[in-house]
Order: sequence, then structure tokens, then C-alpha cells
Amino acid sequence: MTDSAPDLDKFDRQILGRLQDDPRQPAERIATAIGLSVTAVQRRIRRLRDAGVIRGERLVLDAAALGYGLAVWVEVELREASRKAVIDGFKRRMAAAPRVQQCFYVAGDSDFLLLIRCRDVAEFEALTRELFFDDPNIRKFRSVFVLDECKADAGLPLAD
Repeated sequence: MTDSAPDLDKFDRQILGRLQDDPRQPAERIATAIGLSVTAVQRRIRRLRDAGVIRGERLVLDAAALGYGLAVWVEVELREASRKAVIDGFKRRMAAAPRVQQCFYVAGDSDFLLLIRCRDVAEFEALTRELFFDDPNIRKFRSVFVLDECKADAGLPLAD
């Protein structure tokens, strides 16, 4: 999405809320629920996609059921965090790493915050060697092991 978000009215927010809850529901159901025509709902959805407000649709899988029961938040501090090439290179490497589920470039004591999913501690340890120990631009990293996912909802509040 661009820096200038489009103006969203109450119908846009209602459409987004319904799609956020169930992206597979047909435009007909949304139209009936919010009081617009099917064509108007379809046009709005297309506009929201074109504007980048809707970035995609994904299945939410149960990581533990698929064998990825270990979740770890990792704070990473780079040696040369002021160099664009170093930052961009790290972003690219994390984007390409399948076990890195989320990567945030942050301000504060760390430069990046990562959510990593692994099968077990041994796999995590091997991954840290690959991602961090072998990278000369990593000053240090700190791991926080998740004990329980109390809330892992990617939904956004869409109040008017």
C-alpha cells in the first residue's frame, strides 16, 4: 500500500471486516449484509485491491499440527545498521528464509524483530547458525521462546 491511504467509508470498512473474517464469502452475501448491490460491492473490492488496502488472501494453518510447535521471537542487532545495503540485504535474506514467518525492521535497542517457526530446539539452533552466526553483519541476537500463543490474530480493528 502507498503512503497515502484511500479514504474509506463505512461500506468499505464493513466489506473489509467481512472479508477479513472470511475471504471466501461471495460478494452476494456481503451485499445483502451491508445493504449495497452486488456490483457495488465487487467494484469496491476491486478498488481496495488496486489501492493495496487488500494485499492478499491466505489460509491460516495450525503450525503445531504441521509439526512446527516451536515459535521464537528473535531480536537482531546489526553491526552496521546505518548502511542501507546491509539493512536491505538482511531484509532480503529474511524474506527468503521459510522458517522466518514475520520480519519487522524496528526502532529501539534492536534493528529487527523476527518470528521464527521450527520443529524443535535443535532445528532452531541449526537455523541460528545459518542465519546469524554465519553473517558478519550480525552484532548480536536475543531469543524469546513462546510458551503459549494467547492471541495470534492478524485481523485489524475496522471501527468507523
